Amino acid sequence: MSHDTDKLIRQLSLVAFLMAERRPLTARDVKGNVEGYSEMSDEAFARRYYSDRAELIALGVPLHSQRDEFTGEELYTLRSENYFLEKLELDDEELAALQTALYLLEGTFAYAEPLRLALQNLALGRPGFDDAPTETAASVQVRDPDYSPEIAGRLSKLEAAISKQRTVKFSYWSPRPDRVAERTLNPYALRRDSGTWYVVGLDLDRDAIRTFRISRIRSDIRFATRRERDFRLPEDFDVDAHRVGEKWQHGTLSGTARIAVAGDTAWWVHRTLDAAGALTDGVFETQYADVEALAGWVLRQNGRAVPLEPDELRVACATALDRVRRGHEGDAPAPARERKPEGLPPAPERAAPPVAPERFAVLQALLAYLLAACGESRDAEIPAAELSERFGIPPEELQEHLSLLNLVNFGGGCYTVYAELDGDTVRVDKELYGDVFRQAPRLTPLEARAIRLALDIVGPTIAARAHTPLDRVRKKLEDTFGQFELAQAPESRQVNDEEGLVRTLSEAMEQHRVVEIDYLKEGEDEEQQRRVEPYSFERVMPHWLAHTYDLTAGGSRSYRLDRMRAARLTDETFEPREGFDPHFLEHTRPARIHYSKQVARWKVERGAVPLVDRSAVASLRVGKGDWLVGEILADRGEAVVLEPADLRPVVAKRAGELVKELKLTRVKVPT
Repeated sequence: MSHDTDKLIRQLSLVAFLMAERRPLTARDVKGNVEGYSEMSDEAFARRYYSDRAELIALGVPLHSQRDEFTGEELYTLRSENYFLEKLELDDEELAALQTALYLLEGTFAYAEPLRLALQNLALGRPGFDDAPTETAASVQVRDPDYSPEIAGRLSKLEAAISKQRTVKFSYWSPRPDRVAERTLNPYALRRDSGTWYVVGLDLDRDAIRTFRISRIRSDIRFATRRERDFRLPEDFDVDAHRVGEKWQHGTLSGTARIAVAGDTAWWVHRTLDAAGALTDGVFETQYADVEALAGWVLRQNGRAVPLEPDELRVACATALDRVRRGHEGDAPAPARERKPEGLPPAPERAAPPVAPERFAVLQALLAYLLAACGESRDAEIPAAELSERFGIPPEELQEHLSLLNLVNFGGGCYTVYAELDGDTVRVDKELYGDVFRQAPRLTPLEARAIRLALDIVGPTIAARAHTPLDRVRKKLEDTFGQFELAQAPESRQVNDEEGLVRTLSEAMEQHRVVEIDYLKEGEDEEQQRRVEPYSFERVMPHWLAHTYDLTAGGSRSYRLDRMRAARLTDETFEPREGFDPHFLEHTRPARIHYSKQVARWKVERGAVPLVDRSAVASLRVGKGDWLVGEILADRGEAVVLEPADLRPVVAKRAGELVKELKLTRVKVPT
């Protein structure tokens, strides 16, 4: 029997023994009665028992210890009412909505398996878990540009390191120096900001807490030592203090800027940037660390944001506009030739799998399911394929899992269950004390985190499907899983507003009703009212898109929800258009953009082609030029349109106009 199997039998039997006794027990009681400990030496027992208890506590098992006031011995207890999942007051419709989240995220979510196991526990004994996806679910697609099997594998490695408090090593590409270096990290937490994954921890080479973007890791993630534990999480560590904010806030904050954003732009800034600053009387105040990045944001607004203070921000904007104008006057420059790919990092010996639930958690849930299937009877028969599918257990490993559960005991030869695979059927016999484990266990921190992440990604859709505000669904989950700190920073105004928009549009999709929307198009000063037939949603991280047929424009259009101020149902209905394809790019044309070597490394990360002079070229498809003009302005002269040629004078002219509109004519541009 393997070391891991021995450990799992010990841990499950320890839980069973402590719950069955219902009285404080000493370490001597444990050693004499729990499977796997009795044959150990006192030294080996002390080491293994300490390690097993630490792992169980990390998995959310509420083991409690206190010292006997008379003998001085440590006493251990585990009350069954604290071990099992508290009653969660989600109605059937809300539970179905959470199941919808799993359906939506399948194939694009690194935490899909822990989420599946969590929902399995939530749904234990309740019908509907296997129902077909709803019409709302079928109308939603989730696309995560930052997701890949490699990212999922790295998350899995880092989750294991965080759980076991193990130091890791990896090669990391830093874009600013454009250099790959070996890093040694005590990983404290994973976080996801604006659709991008980061790991936060103590960088041992710099003796400071650092945040690393996981997509920039260039090697396998390896444990640095062979110890069971390398560090302890500092008590005062707060992962929310390391939120990756707006680009201009990366680094040490150096000042506060004031930017005028009047009219329809003001509500959009208030909705989307409430965490980055404050909006008062049409003036957006935000702290900054990188004035150039802030100037890029101002210019991307294409005249809808006017820099007021400080002077360095006004100078940065004026300088950038001068460079944009000069870069687009005359003929386009001839870019260098493409750079041949450099030696790629060696492929990992074996690709890491996505984040998987802890085997202990799978066994807990499987045991509860087997006993629940027995109900009040002594036995039950379950299709083997059903267990494999529900718990993500490969068919060839199912008997191994069952055999392990057969060894879990309460001490004194009292076992919980006997289950064996007989052809395509699993036959279950409930032992005398089996009903002790018949309820669903508490969720592990990993399972609770999977639910939290799912809420973050598709939460508005869950709320729309359940016809209840998202904060109520989240509140119910937090009340149950509060010990795992499921709650995070308060919901942004953007998330709350999107919930209402999704609910209105979802209802319109189901009832085939026309919707009136108020929309602020990028590059325009005033919002427009449009009448649309909504067909589907798409989550392209970090934004929500609504794919529609626009009756006002007379064609298919996709609208970002963060730019949609309001959506109103009308009484007008529509017949769905046969063959409607919202993803077909009509009315677009190709464009080629050249990026200077100062920004090329970031653009290559997003798909641009590197050139021999360290610059880069990207090929895009664009509709009207407004969006592209904003993107070119945001790059502050480091990006130049090569094609189409007729767009070059448009950019140059707009840069000149903005100098006047932003009241920068008297700002002296450095030469």
